[in-house]
Amino acid sequence: MKKIIAILSITVISLGLVSCSEFLNRPGEDNYNVDNFYLTDEQCEQGVNSLYNSPWYDFQRGFFKVGEIFSGNLYMGSSPYMDYSVNGTDEDLMNMSYSLWAVNGHANTMISNLLNARGKGASDKAIYKSIAECLTWKAMAYFYLVRTFGEVPIIHDNNKLLTGGGYNKVSKVTRANVYEYIQLTLEKAMELFDKYDVKKTSGWADYERIDYYTAEALLSKVCLTAAGLGGTLDPALLKKAADYAKDVIDYSGRTLNPVYADVFKLKSFNTTGECLLSWQWTVSSNWTSQNTLQSDLGLVGFDEFGDLWGDWNVPTIDLMNAFGVDSKDDPALRNNTDVRRKASFMMPGDFYDYFWTDHTDANGKVGFNYLQFLFDKDGYGAGSTGNLASGTGANVAKHMYGDTYDHEQATGISPARMAYQLPTHLLRLSDVYLIYAEAELLGGHPEKALDYVNAVRERAHIADLSSVTFDDIWKERRLELALEGDRWYDFVRRSYYDEAGCLAELASMKRGTYNGLSDVAEKWLGDDFKNSGTWDASAVTYNDNYDNPSLSSRIFTLPFPTEDVVFNAQMASTAEAVDVDVRATYSYDF
Repeated sequence: MKKIIAILSITVISLGLVSCSEFLNRPGEDNYNVDNFYLTDEQCEQGVNSLYNSPWYDFQRGFFKVGEIFSGNLYMGSSPYMDYSVNGTDEDLMNMSYSLWAVNGHANTMISNLLNARGKGASDKAIYKSIAECLTWKAMAYFYLVRTFGEVPIIHDNNKLLTGGGYNKVSKVTRANVYEYIQLTLEKAMELFDKYDVKKTSGWADYERIDYYTAEALLSKVCLTAAGLGGTLDPALLKKAADYAKDVIDYSGRTLNPVYADVFKLKSFNTTGECLLSWQWTVSSNWTSQNTLQSDLGLVGFDEFGDLWGDWNVPTIDLMNAFGVDSKDDPALRNNTDVRRKASFMMPGDFYDYFWTDHTDANGKVGFNYLQFLFDKDGYGAGSTGNLASGTGANVAKHMYGDTYDHEQATGISPARMAYQLPTHLLRLSDVYLIYAEAELLGGHPEKALDYVNAVRERAHIADLSSVTFDDIWKERRLELALEGDRWYDFVRRSYYDEAGCLAELASMKRGTYNGLSDVAEKWLGDDFKNSGTWDASAVTYNDNYDNPSLSSRIFTLPFPTEDVVFNAQMASTAEAVDVDVRATYSYDF
């Protein structure tokens, strides 16, 4: 398989790289002279910048299809992800795998280059801080790998493996080994941050960059996930998860953004540092540095580039019902208390004052009117499909930036076709609150969990709980992190020790569509586009073709790409993983 030994191109001076494939990828040394780079503190930081976007680019679709379709949050008709029939030849699964290995390869190579730059001009603080960022991104890549594919190889040093020529014989290691390796990697990142970029107690100057508390927050989530790996919950790992999470909560200087929707806007997403780890996309001449999620998830005509096809990639009825709403119900009677619903997905009757801020709807309001956009095709919604194409009666709002004017007002630069600058958040402080709550509850201390669950609920404008159960936290995670690519990995984590509970919940979900809802919405909107009609959904019917899927334990581990298995039989699902002493075999001795 050529992708195994392909060399990624990278131009460090312009911070560009192309993320195209596999776990042995590394930046091509013929594109720049390493000896003439990483010579200043600024260059060290610049060298790491590309890890915040480009090698992750081909992961974006897998991020959504695995994270949200599998978990019952997103409907995508005819997709093999809907009925769990994905196999090793699936293009998005292959790109997902190659992208994650590209992150590992680039992180390894950058670490090597930074170590070689010691004593050549840049300060030790800048070098080791940059290495710590690389280690955190590397850990995140492995965290996705082990939760997606289960047993995977550990590629600790790309150069050493390529030089030794054993790249087609590398073996998978056990999942426990991979989790131990992730912990080792994050512990080293925290050590370097703590030693070379003094740990503070009152916040950090640049919330967009990885710091000590990013690594610690991620380690907390890793420990919570690994705690159930043996089939029962490990009290020591639960305590670690809780302790790390509490340290982030108490000492990182970060707080929840007061307004939930602000977390997902271009301009105000990280004013309090809530977003601990995010893909930081850019619009540039370098393809792969940009966000393209609006294209896959946004309404046709929502922007001016003709690059959107998300009318049919939509929130499920089951996700709506989790929020206590349903698209077939009268919008005037809908319970809109939980502000996270509207920030996550659009439903009939919704208006957004932060999208389309250069437009005025039929009611004279500046912003985006969901139904008027869909049905006023000759005026306000020019470019739309002219109907409610979503079979579930809703469309994604998260990951949307709006139109060109919105992008320019927020960033000062224009978007381009399939290229926007909206960050994609992978780990937020609210997640850490819920990690802490779950770890304490499972560890036998529910009283410690309650305040942090209620803090998340309070920001969402919903009533406090007087006591908290696992089911409360489980549901809260779904609502808080809806459509953020994380939900399936909650199921994977829980499946380690409660597979039956996961299978039962997945089997009970409403994954189907409604028939006749578009006509109901159009009549309710009225000829004046002012919601002046009557809502009558009595004739709407439900199509249950994706309900009650055939499920088994196999769904919690996806197959390695087929071409990898052809090249190296050790990657086959039937191949036995080796068990290694991680801390004796691998080290970061710098």
